[in-house]
Amino acid sequence: MDNFNESTKVANLFQEVMVLFKQSMSKVFEDSGITALQSMVLRIISMEKKVKITELSSKLSLPNSTLSGILDRLEKQEMVVRERSLEDRRVVYVSISPHFKDVHQEMHKNLKSNIEKVLKQGTQEDLNEIFQGLNTLKNLLSDTGKNNQ
Repeated sequence: MDNFNESTKVANLFQEVMVLFKQSMSKVFEDSGITALQSMVLRIISMEKKVKITELSSKLSLPNSTLSGILDRLEKQEMVVRERSLEDRRVVYVSISPHFKDVHQEMHKNLKSNIEKVLKQGTQEDLNEIFQGLNTLKNLLSDTGKNNQ
């Protein structure tokens, strides 16, 4: 039972850290003119290279109409490109625009800088503990993934 309470404490702390991390990082996205939801859309498109809008909608659990509005704004910002399928004109694909690649590099640099700024507030001992804890968590998650296969 005690192990259950400790696991719950760790899970709650991890969730709190993730919320704080997201808040801290969302400032970088805002400065780039990209919302958190737009960044999630861009991340999936970046990983997929070219994806059907219906598949993207499914992956994000968003209605097509909501996603369409997000894509409209990203298209106006020259972040994404839409194209109709030549085989089936009803199918629309979306991909990352060449312009986004430049913006992405700048955002990545700003995110890294933001993380470094936060971590500079800690001592070397703090950083070592964070590294050890995150490495342990990564290993536990990796082991869990292997056991679920």
